[in-house]
Amino acid sequence: MNWSKWVRQIHRWLSIAFTLTVIANFIAMGLGRSPAWVVYSPLLPLFLLLITGLYMFALPYAIKWRGGGRAEAQG
Repeated sequence: MNWSKWVRQIHRWLSIAFTLTVIANFIAMGLGRSPAWVVYSPLLPLFLLLITGLYMFALPYAIKWRGGGRAEAQG
């Protein structure tokens, strides 16, 4: 599996982890005052989702830029 496929797979699993932590957060808030670690638990998967999402967003532009640079250098 190449690097791009790994990033996509990690992004999918992170989205599941993020969803579960948000659901747990709502349940904890519904039961009363929740501890700080429950409140802040969605932030780690969210930050990692940001990194993998930005990578996947920029990947087509990077490929186009690298491909265009080589074509101009050859021509």
